[in-house]
Amino acid sequence: MNIQLDHLLVPSRDKIAAARQLAELLGVPWSASGIGPFAPVYVNDGLTLDFDQWDGPVPNIHFAFRVSEDAFDAILARLQAAGIPYRSLVHGPVDSKVDTAHGGRIVYWNQPDGHQWEMLTVSYAREAR
Repeated sequence: MNIQLDHLLVPSRDKIAAARQLAELLGVPWSASGIGPFAPVYVNDGLTLDFDQWDGPVPNIHFAFRVSEDAFDAILARLQAAGIPYRSLVHGPVDSKVDTAHGGRIVYWNQPDGHQWEMLTVSYAREAR
């Protein structure tokens, strides 16, 4: 059986604002309502991020998106236009730089709930096939 990740729940204090912001940055569709209480972001044909409203503490989660070079340029331009601080190191200071040390390009930014988004053009987690 081929196993594919279908969807993830993303806890948020404001699910609509969080879903809208990520979808607009990535340039993908989203909806204010979906199945159940979620605001889904349709990352691609096989993956949905379901933003869920949480009143209590929201755990910080790291999400990494591998994108093409053209998509990287477009998303980075949207980050810059929105004035969202970004950085080149996962735990580094906001430096508005792009990391190129792993054979591609990488940037990180934090969502208002504290979730850490990563965008990269070449996976360092596994070899390309």
